[in-house]
Amino acid sequence: MPLVTASAYRPSPLLFNGHLQTIVPSTLRRVPEVAYQRERLELPDGDFLDLDWSLAQPVRARRLGIISHGLEGDSNRPYVRGMARALNQAGFDALGWNYRGCSGETNRLLRSYHLGDTGDLAAVVRYAIEVQGYAEVVLTGFSAGGNVTLKYLGEHPAQVPLQVRRAAVFSVPTDLKASSLHISRWQNHIYLRRFMASLRNKMREKAAYLPGQLDLAELDTLRDFPQFDERYTAPLHGFASADDYYAHAASGQYLANIQIPTLLVNALNDPFLPASCYPRDVAAASDYFFLETPLAGGHVGFAEGAPSGRYYSERRAVDFFTRPVPG
Repeated sequence: MPLVTASAYRPSPLLFNGHLQTIVPSTLRRVPEVAYQRERLELPDGDFLDLDWSLAQPVRARRLGIISHGLEGDSNRPYVRGMARALNQAGFDALGWNYRGCSGETNRLLRSYHLGDTGDLAAVVRYAIEVQGYAEVVLTGFSAGGNVTLKYLGEHPAQVPLQVRRAAVFSVPTDLKASSLHISRWQNHIYLRRFMASLRNKMREKAAYLPGQLDLAELDTLRDFPQFDERYTAPLHGFASADDYYAHAASGQYLANIQIPTLLVNALNDPFLPASCYPRDVAAASDYFFLETPLAGGHVGFAEGAPSGRYYSERRAVDFFTRPVPG
């Protein structure tokens, strides 16, 4: 019954609430030690993914950690670079992959990425195993990337390659509809405003790249995720509506199907997550799905001291990946 009832995470006393635990690491942390090697993976539909590799040694290891970033993030976000460094120190090569349109270059197709798009993660996993020859793969993801990772593991568990051994994800909105409404509350305006500005800029870039294919007349009137997803995300990715998108893309419905040891760490003071994103009943009934709910940590935070210091998410993931019996 893998419900982790006692978390070892203790935040810095200077970061005394969920907002500080979220904002300070994302704005002040730097991880200069990671030197990526970029590779472009061409996709069957004519688009591409940019993959950023960080090797533990000059010669590729047999073990690889694949890191999936959050909404409007990329492989250079400090939480991705920090996880890559931690994996390298534990003897894993690390791969921070960038979703379509997130690597600094507009993707080729009208569609981009969404929070339930497991096809691209599956392509990255296959490439790592079949072309690069990794014998053992672990997955980690943050926020939106955690949702994609959990959905990938649970929607078609028999199709997950045997080389994929474990997963650890952090700050995951497993209920997308409730999360999209939760972040629209006035307390979260600072986060929502930044996300919306980034999404609007992406749409303007895509409209310039593919002239005449996007109607931007309503773009500046869209104030939250449900409005944006109704107008753009859903129709561009084959969903009937924002609600249809949330219903199909949410990972919560797939957690009980997961067949490899998988850890979800969601802080109880995460400002992005409503109560439905703490699936205790699923964890209590599962042999593979572990849920840990520390009192603190914020959203993709988990600093253990100064922003430049240790992070519980990295320490916890490596421990979960390397101990003989996970937990």
